[in-house]
Amino acid sequence: MSYILILYYSRYGATSEMANQVARGIEEVPGMEARLRTVPAVSAVCEATEESIPGQGAPYATLEDLEQCAGLALGSPTRFGNMVAALKYFIDGTSPLWISGAMMGKPAGVFTSASSMHGGQETTLTSMMLPLLHHGMLIVGLPYSETELLHTQTGGTPYGPSHLAGTDSKLPLSDEEKSLCRALGRRLATTAAKLEK
Repeated sequence: MSYILILYYSRYGATSEMANQVARGIEEVPGMEARLRTVPAVSAVCEATEESIPGQGAPYATLEDLEQCAGLALGSPTRFGNMVAALKYFIDGTSPLWISGAMMGKPAGVFTSASSMHGGQETTLTSMMLPLLHHGMLIVGLPYSETELLHTQTGGTPYGPSHLAGTDSKLPLSDEEKSLCRALGRRLATTAAKLEK
């Protein structure tokens, strides 16, 4: 069975919950499954070392997860309008896949969570798109036929789902945010299935 890789980093749990909602959308599409993967934290003062298996949550991603996926959903908290360093660090190590062209033509989408309404969600989403475009991936966003985009008072953009986590990072995903995450999952899985034919 083909899978969509959901590759994300989550510090307080909101991005992880978004990843789970994206997975639910993927698994609504016959013949597609979701594969959740994360990346280890990085350190600013020394080389960080982590156990090969995380203490909780999704396993760590490998280049093989990316190489063999039918599509990719990339998720990150917003840090000053950009993806987190841990995710960027992992992506910076994907040059072998770029050289081989392993990601070319696969659909990809992005999602993010931020503490404030104007915390740079859209620039974070576009920052995550840039390396995917360099890999030759096909960017899938959210069209306004997803009517939650017109009515949400929390997160949601045509670039991809977003979440307003609040200043303490404890706000749960709103119904609109959950729906938009599932919509991204369905769009990725449906697009990947069509491309595989």
